[in-house]
Amino acid sequence: MIPRYSRPEMVAIWSPETRFRIWFEIEAHACDALAELGVIPKEAAKTIWEKGNAAKFDVGKIDEIEAVTKHDVIAFLTHLAEFVGPDARFIHQGMTSSDVLDTCLAVQLSRASDILLADLDGLLAALKRRAFEHKDTVTIGRSHGIHAEPTTFGVKLAQAYAEFSRCRERLVHAREDIATCAISGAIGTFANIDPYVEEHVAKKLGLKPEPVSTQVIPRDRHAMFFATLGVIASSVERLATEIRHLQRTEVLEAEEYFSPGQKGSSAMPHKRNPVLTENLTGLARMVRSMALPAMENVALWHERDISHSSVERMIGPDATVTLDFALSRLTGVVDKLLVYPDNMLKNMNKFRGLVHSQRVLLALTQAGVSREDAYRLVQRNAMKVWEHGADFLEELLADKEVTAALPEAEIREKFDLGYHTKHVDTIFKRVFGEA
Repeated sequence: MIPRYSRPEMVAIWSPETRFRIWFEIEAHACDALAELGVIPKEAAKTIWEKGNAAKFDVGKIDEIEAVTKHDVIAFLTHLAEFVGPDARFIHQGMTSSDVLDTCLAVQLSRASDILLADLDGLLAALKRRAFEHKDTVTIGRSHGIHAEPTTFGVKLAQAYAEFSRCRERLVHAREDIATCAISGAIGTFANIDPYVEEHVAKKLGLKPEPVSTQVIPRDRHAMFFATLGVIASSVERLATEIRHLQRTEVLEAEEYFSPGQKGSSAMPHKRNPVLTENLTGLARMVRSMALPAMENVALWHERDISHSSVERMIGPDATVTLDFALSRLTGVVDKLLVYPDNMLKNMNKFRGLVHSQRVLLALTQAGVSREDAYRLVQRNAMKVWEHGADFLEELLADKEVTAALPEAEIREKFDLGYHTKHVDTIFKRVFGEA
C-alpha cells in the first residue's frame, strides 16, 4: 500500500526484515524440537540460535541470491548459512518451503489482527463517548433518504457502535482461525519430520497446529479472514456514507472537523467538503476487493499449487495496512465530528409535522376507523403538506372526518416528539449495558 494510506506499525509487520526474522525463528524453533528428539545435536541448535540472532539479514543480498535460484526460501537459507556456518546443514530438516511461508503468514496476520482489534477498540470508545453526548439530541430518521420518524443522534451512533462490536467479534474469530502452524513436510504427512516439531513451533509462536494440511495450510481459513476484513470495511463505509449525507449543504446536521488553514477547493474558497469520509469510502472498496481473490485461492490443485502466492503477497499487506489506516481515520472523524442540533430540529420541522403521521393513523384505528380508511384520511392531509406547504396539524384539525373520530386534544397530543424517544434508555442499555 502507498505511504499516503499507511501507518508505520502495521507496515513494519510486512517488511522484508520482519519476514526474514520470522522465517529464522520458525527454522530455529524447529531445530530446538529436532534436538529434543535427538535428530540433530543440541549444540547445533544452540549455535543456530546464537548466530542467527546476531545476524543482520541483508535483504539486497537475499534478493541477489533469489535472482539466481528463483526461490525465495532457498535464497534465505543460503544467506542464513553464511552466518551459521557448518551447522546450517541441520536447518530445514524434513521441512518444505510452505512450512516456513504459511507459518510466517499466520504470524503476520495474527499480529496484524492485534493492531486491527486495537483500532476497533479506539473506534468503539469514540462512538460510545459521542453516543452518550448526543443520546437525547433529537433528529429525523430517514428511509429511502426521505423523512421518516424522529430518533436521536445518539441512537444513530449506538447503531454504529453495535455494528463495530460485531465486527470486533468476527475479527477475534477470524484471528483464531488463521493462527495455525504447519510443519508437516512436502505433502502434509510428516514423512520426514515428527509431528512434535510442529507442536513445538506452534506453541513458541502463539499458534496452534493445523489438524491436517497438504503442502499448505487450507486456504478457506485465509478466505474467511479477508472476508472478515471486507465486512469491517463495509461497516466503515456505512458510517462514512451517513456522515457524508449529513454534511450536504441542504442537510448540514453533522460535519467533519475543518481544521485551521484547511482548504476545500482550489477554485471555490467557500467549500468545506467531506473529504475524509469520501476517502474512507474509497479505501473500503479497496479492502473489499481483496476478499474475492482470497476466496479464489481456496481451490488449489491437489496438495498445492503456487497460484495463491502472488495474490497473498499483495492482499496480505494491502488489506491490513489499508484497513488499519481507515479505522484510525474514522476514529478521528467520529472524535472531532461537528454536530448541529439546531439544524436537526429545523430539518425535522421542514414538513410541518408529517413525522407524526403514524401516530395519527394508529389513533384513528384505535378509535374504530378501519385501517384502510384511516390511511386514506391521514395521507390526503399529508399530501397537502407535500404539495402546498400546509401545516399537518392544522389540516387534520380542519378535516371533519378526522375530528369526528378523534377529539382535538388527542390529535394535538400525537405531535409530541418525546413519544418517539421514550425508549432510548432501553436501547442504550441493550447496546452499552448502561444508560
